[in-house]
Amino acid sequence: MKDTYKHQGLRNRLATVLQEKGVTDAAVLLAIKEIPRHLYMDASFEEYAYQDVAFPIAAEQTISQPYTVGFQSQLLEIKPGEKILEIGTGSGYQTSVLVRLGGVVYTIERQQELYKKTQLLLPKLGYKPKYMYFGDGYKGLPQFAPFDKIIVTCGAPFLPKALLAQLKIGGRMVIPVGDAQQMMTLITRNSAKEFDKQIIEECAFVPMLTDKSLKNFS
Repeated sequence: MKDTYKHQGLRNRLATVLQEKGVTDAAVLLAIKEIPRHLYMDASFEEYAYQDVAFPIAAEQTISQPYTVGFQSQLLEIKPGEKILEIGTGSGYQTSVLVRLGGVVYTIERQQELYKKTQLLLPKLGYKPKYMYFGDGYKGLPQFAPFDKIIVTCGAPFLPKALLAQLKIGGRMVIPVGDAQQMMTLITRNSAKEFDKQIIEECAFVPMLTDKSLKNFS
């Protein structure tokens, strides 16, 4: 698990690319510069780590495109100490960005292979979330609600009511919504029953699935 000056240089260049694409939050760009993305991927694919592309990982999932990670993180407007719910831990790269931004992160992963792998990896890299859970992202974590911010890193065919209910008044949720065509959507909770919905841009994520495979976990 080596991180070299060459890797640092590649991260600096990647941050410049993201800034040119519209990721302008200084804290987010600093996180991109600091977090060794190549360590979240198989070593044989290290050459792709600092390209601005998504890349396949285990369990037929992907590590998100760096621009997407930076853009979603920027939309959340995270303040240090805020309670963040992440749906879709995946490789743990987005999780690490949230932790680096000062979030108290609660994260859910439904793929057994990824859950076990990432649960071991994150503490080694120094970006351990507050709580990591194997379960159904549609249900969220009501026992820890409300959350200041919620981020969904997989495409949902609709807005899950359980997640809306777990968002704090004044809180923000960033979620890709749609089937064939997904749209990055920003939800702001204005009151107990009022939500503001803003469509940001078209996007492409792996689908958000239910708990049909959880019975395989042991």
